[in-house]
Amino acid sequence: MRGRSEGKFLVLDSSCFNICVSDYVHLFSEYMIGNFDKSLDFVLSWEGGHSFDPDDPGGETYKGVARKKNPQWKGWRYVDEKKFKEADGELRAFYKEDFWDKLNCDNLPYPLDLCCFDCAVNMGVSRALNFLSVTQDWRDYLMYRIMRYTDLGKSYPKFLRGWLNRVLALWKLVKGGGQ
Repeated sequence: MRGRSEGKFLVLDSSCFNICVSDYVHLFSEYMIGNFDKSLDFVLSWEGGHSFDPDDPGGETYKGVARKKNPQWKGWRYVDEKKFKEADGELRAFYKEDFWDKLNCDNLPYPLDLCCFDCAVNMGVSRALNFLSVTQDWRDYLMYRIMRYTDLGKSYPKFLRGWLNRVLALWKLVKGGGQ
């Protein structure tokens, strides 16, 4: 597998994911094909609207899409023109292609698909794949997120409570059977 070491985690590029999934696919007894819309609802409930927080390393964002990391997103032209309904129309395809499909979430069991997708949106696809390479248990996956957020909280304390609340809300959703 290709990747680089970053602390205690191996950071994999997306080309490694198919290898990871094929190694573990025999462990999965239930696939949640078609769970994307429910997962997207959760993600968007945490991503807010249009913001440009000077403390956010992503800079200007619209419902979780950071302009610095995603300048090619088709919705930016609508955001610039303040046509937010039209921008919203570009969100589903963006999240499906750039996160859900890159993680191959249709081939992950619920709730691991939701946990990986939400992580990728908030921390990046590489980080989501890295956690997936370490564990396929959704509870452990969320614990890895919490550990990472606490590390990030040292540099970005303003965002720590929101990150932890997001993981807690995800835990509650899954434990409550909100599939």
